[in-house]
Amino acid sequence: MMFLDPGSQAPLVSQIVTGISQAIKDQRLRPGSKLPSIRKFSQTHKVSHFTAVEAYDRLVALGYLTPVRNAGFYVRDLGGTLSNEPQPPQADDDNEFDFDAYLLLQKVFQGMDMDLRPGIGLLPESWSDRDGVQRSLRALARSEPDSFCGYGNAKGNPKLRARLAEKLADTRIAAHPEQILLTSGGSHALDLMVRYLVQRGDTVLVDEPGYHNLFLNLRLQGARLIGVPRTRDGIDLTALEALLQLHKPKVFFTNTRLQCPTGTSLSLAVAHRLLQLAEKHDFLIVENDIYADLDPSGQQALAGMDQLSRVVYIGSFSKTIAPALRVGFIAAHAELIEELVPLKLVSGLTSSQLAEELVLDVLLQGRHRKHVKQLQEQLAQAHESVARRLEGVGMELFTEPRAGLFLWARHPTLEDSTTLAMQAREERILLAPGQLFMPDARVVPWLRFNVAHSEDERIYRFLERGTTTKV
Repeated sequence: MMFLDPGSQAPLVSQIVTGISQAIKDQRLRPGSKLPSIRKFSQTHKVSHFTAVEAYDRLVALGYLTPVRNAGFYVRDLGGTLSNEPQPPQADDDNEFDFDAYLLLQKVFQGMDMDLRPGIGLLPESWSDRDGVQRSLRALARSEPDSFCGYGNAKGNPKLRARLAEKLADTRIAAHPEQILLTSGGSHALDLMVRYLVQRGDTVLVDEPGYHNLFLNLRLQGARLIGVPRTRDGIDLTALEALLQLHKPKVFFTNTRLQCPTGTSLSLAVAHRLLQLAEKHDFLIVENDIYADLDPSGQQALAGMDQLSRVVYIGSFSKTIAPALRVGFIAAHAELIEELVPLKLVSGLTSSQLAEELVLDVLLQGRHRKHVKQLQEQLAQAHESVARRLEGVGMELFTEPRAGLFLWARHPTLEDSTTLAMQAREERILLAPGQLFMPDARVVPWLRFNVAHSEDERIYRFLERGTTTKV
């Protein structure tokens, strides 16, 4: 076991890098041998997940280790090649269920044979605008069959971008259609911004807790993630100012409204101060506002206050029309959009012409506004019901947004929600433990509940049992 001295003036990351690199030089770690996983290393040596990630990243950058996708980290020989190329492990359905950053990406979208999924991030299929999509499909098949074929426009459907410009204007964001780039959903939009803005070693601010998929994306890009604590008013401004002084980041990725996983939104005062700090400390804000249509309050977005000066705005239609319609967008100043176009083309050619035509037709239908209004009302009712049921089994709510998808809750006597989620799996219930949403993947007592999937009494019977026994 490596000896680490927490009292040393040398940072733990440096101690790990020095220890492993010296073991490789001394041939105590042979070329081709596999290192412990990041999770195993952090548990064995009692260091944070973030510390282990940064140390492994440095060892890769220095040429001591090779990361092999789905297999782990392997020792290079000093010539820079592996003596025995490791093979990725074969899929095994009996493998232990692992709540790490890959959970929702690799497991949730495959269903996992779970009967109940209060931890999922999507609306129920029955809540999507199926009638609108079906009508639009039939209409396009009759009137515009060519829409089912070609690549489409590099920036995305011009008519949809024009309609989006009008929609944004209604929310006080002034954006010409040429300032809008259509993407294959909100995640694709975030991916393009990560690729455009972030280089290996860059310090990036993110919400804590925040969006797990974004964290994984940033890690793959080599970013150093620094979490900005979420509060009931949005973000902790005191903590943010201290982090800005210490780290001098270039960008802050934040989910401003009905945030995943806490359900919080930035208050007007917090939003104004955040923009002032962005100007003072010279950083960009990528505003992920994919839940905007689920917000009945009509709160102004950061991009509306800033008019796309320091704010890049991301939106999506997947939450209100249908998850399968992967159509999102980026709104920004014109020069940035022009620079994103070739990146979009290189990473995936054009976005789907068919999906964009469908979204446009759905938006132009007179009933879409009614559908959104109905969604907002359904979610408000679910929030009230689920909040009371959670409190009834002893759960503490972080806040009650009464809108959007999520409630963030914990039981005061439990420290590790991941263990509770593992127990739930045995009863075919998918819970989303807070560890998934922490930038450093540390264990926390919180869980994310999707109110639209959390009204079945079996969930609360399990929680009542699980939170009254030692986990």
